Amino acid sequence: MKIEFWFDFASNYSYLSVMRIRQLAPDGVVWRPFLLGPIFKDAGWNNSPFVLQKDKGAYVWQDMPRQCAKYGLPWRQPSTFPRNSLLAARIGILCEEQPWMTDFCERTMLANFAEDRDIGSEQCMAEILSALGQDAAAILHAAQADENKARLRERTEQAKARHIFGAPTFMVGDAMFWGNDRLDDALAMALSSPPGPRKTAG
Repeated sequence: MKIEFWFDFASNYSYLSVMRIRQLAPDGVVWRPFLLGPIFKDAGWNNSPFVLQKDKGAYVWQDMPRQCAKYGLPWRQPSTFPRNSLLAARIGILCEEQPWMTDFCERTMLANFAEDRDIGSEQCMAEILSALGQDAAAILHAAQADENKARLRERTEQAKARHIFGAPTFMVGDAMFWGNDRLDDALAMALSSPPGPRKTAG
């Protein structure tokens, strides 16, 4: 079975999983970019819990350098957190089935969490798309069209319907795994599950 990978480009722990998943599951990933903001809003939060809860925020900025060192990933604490990931998510959902989706996700995550760049800006997104050999202007235009905006809103509703409350979240059929540290467990289930009908989110 394939693994559905639900992630937000503003999520620091999603960064770890995005940078790991190519090697661990090169052919079995269904990309599901979405926005955590509306999920948090439904929970009564107006910001990331890492911002709202002082001690949790202090912990995560200790934990991220350790985790990045563990996986051999570059790290720079973002000067703005959480960053606006709306434009990146719109591009992601537009292009989620493209063969260069993994490259786009990795480069966007590196821009946010290793280079401290503003992934909410058209300039940053255009540079990443152009570096991938894509028509940046055309993709930016299509990503911000009403039809694609509606797709992203629908993706958020799909996340709510599946009771997804954080990122990264991995779905194997109806089984949910939450957090970067559950990626290996999700992959193990996907590899051990027989092929057959499964529910999808889109």
